[in-house]
Amino acid sequence: MRYMEKVAIIGVGMTKYDRNSPLTFAEMVFEATSKAIEDAGISKDDVDNVVTVSSDFWDGRTISTMAVTDASNAYGRDITCVEGDGTFGALYGMMRILSGTFGITIVCAHHKGTESSMNGITNCAFDPLVERKLGLDAVSSAALQARRYMEKHGLLEEQFALVSVKNHGNAMRNPRSLLPMEITVDDVMNSRKIADPLKLLDCSPVTDGACTLVLAPERQAKKLTTTKKRVWMKGVGHCTDAFRLGDRDLADTRALKKAAKRAYDMAGIVDPREEIDFAEVYDAFSYMEPLWLEGLGICDDGKGCEYLERGWFDYGGKLPVNPSGGRLSANPVQAAGLYAMAEATLQLRGKAGKHQVRGAGTALVHGINGMCGQSHCVWILGR
Repeated sequence: MRYMEKVAIIGVGMTKYDRNSPLTFAEMVFEATSKAIEDAGISKDDVDNVVTVSSDFWDGRTISTMAVTDASNAYGRDITCVEGDGTFGALYGMMRILSGTFGITIVCAHHKGTESSMNGITNCAFDPLVERKLGLDAVSSAALQARRYMEKHGLLEEQFALVSVKNHGNAMRNPRSLLPMEITVDDVMNSRKIADPLKLLDCSPVTDGACTLVLAPERQAKKLTTTKKRVWMKGVGHCTDAFRLGDRDLADTRALKKAAKRAYDMAGIVDPREEIDFAEVYDAFSYMEPLWLEGLGICDDGKGCEYLERGWFDYGGKLPVNPSGGRLSANPVQAAGLYAMAEATLQLRGKAGKHQVRGAGTALVHGINGMCGQSHCVWILGR
């Protein structure tokens, strides 16, 4: 069997999450990419491949990747674009390295939610003949999924509220976070109703931000960085479910289960509950965290809220989930997954500061694309 070279993350760069950044998205990308190159200890001339994560809809222009070509260090280099969550961009970057064609690769993602119309843009993701005319968007469709999840397993809004309490509390340890807050279940329950059963504090905030990772094949990673600095991409899996909401049970995480199995098999993970030290799980809405944790095999179907109530996923619990504060505390949509991978990288280096997870050696990072988790990408990262 031919040996497949490994890929490592050797550099990370992030802008601080912002409510209304004075920077253009190109300027944000330049800041994040400059930080990542410096963190990797390389020259910009060492890079020969760039993957950007952007969206014509969110950026309000065609061929959105062109607006960040220079800022992402792509001048004179091969550049390609992924539209979706940053975890998918990292997957494409790794695949291009493993093709044997490219070496050091930049993966960068940006999002200026404050210059976008989330409702209008996400409404365009639906069927134009029926669903779009009903006014469905990311929030209202998520509310449908939350209600289906509640009814299928007999869950309560108060249980979802615990996720918001936990993750906003975690954000208080993260200086980059947008919404660090000490709140209670009552605070969540009494916040303004957005789309039943979702309330304001069940939903992630509009956010600006850019994030960049520097990836390198094993031969270069070992030459350029120390053992403590590099983080290995040990396993990855992705899977897509049906497009139409009515063609799938919104409380059935079948696509995520397949993606997770592929990632676990590649990384040699047999029991994720025991072998993973912490997780960054996509939580744009509070109910998503327990639902996705079930799909990831961390707990049985319908039991995510029960584990949550028992403190399993607390910062000091058996398996800390979203120690960074998660997407509930900051959600630059296109860049969210790449931020999660950057946060996990810092954790695995032991450089996460006040929100450092003790003994972090293996991380799970999860991102989604499409409405109600149509597509999932699961990563296992390790020292």
